[in-house]
Amino acid sequence: MRYLFITLFSIWICNAQLSITTIKLPSLLEETSGLELVGDNLMTINDSGDKPVLYIFSKEGKLIKSIRYYEFKNKDWEDLAADDEFYYIADTGNNYATRENLKIHIVDKNFDPKGTIRIRYEAQKIFSKEIRNAYDAEALASVGDHLVIFSKNRLSLQSEIYSFPKTEGIYSLIPDAIIDTESLITAADYNSEFDLMVLTGYDFNGLQFFYTIENFVLNGYDNIDLKRYLIPVKPAQIEAVKIINNSEFWITSESELKGAPRLFHLKLDRSK
Repeated sequence: MRYLFITLFSIWICNAQLSITTIKLPSLLEETSGLELVGDNLMTINDSGDKPVLYIFSKEGKLIKSIRYYEFKNKDWEDLAADDEFYYIADTGNNYATRENLKIHIVDKNFDPKGTIRIRYEAQKIFSKEIRNAYDAEALASVGDHLVIFSKNRLSLQSEIYSFPKTEGIYSLIPDAIIDTESLITAADYNSEFDLMVLTGYDFNGLQFFYTIENFVLNGYDNIDLKRYLIPVKPAQIEAVKIINNSEFWITSESELKGAPRLFHLKLDRSK
């Protein structure tokens, strides 16, 4: 029998200054969800409703290239992660907890398909439609030889952390930890140089948040240092994040109220 011990970590709410620069994105990226670097450019995906396509665009917001897949379907692509060899596409969106086909697709740096990882939540036994549920996830990060996802828990406004190997297989997930984000987590990124995990999320009032977890690997799941910052943009739905360095980040927002999707350069002033 497996015994699971979960530690709940609360938020340290920070008042550090955030500066934001806004760049308009092409309307084709109206549901941008996920960010990764491709050389000096950025790559994103659209979530459910779009074809299975990777979009590469410049940091000035110009669309450079799109890569269409016929081996995959875009049921609900929600995030991207990468390591030195591969990109990982999270087809893990599960708004109503009805999906039994959650997947992470693997493509190499030439964008050739290299396999699929299948996941399920061990605690989920019923797959009937539930608007408020604990089995959605939109945030994926690469950490060493594992992938890590953060849940988008509409029941508790907390986030379960799950980890599993990067190799093809079928994995039944049990939470490693739970963090009290007080929001719906939409994106994640990890940088090993800084041992920094960052997240984005929003609450039911439409407020957008940016989170940092310093010393993510060093501290382990028993000592998570979660800090939260309010992102001063409205209207927005931030669904992607990419670390530039330990104080600068790229984030994107879907188009809202018939506006354009946007790329933001976010700078965190840690001296405040």
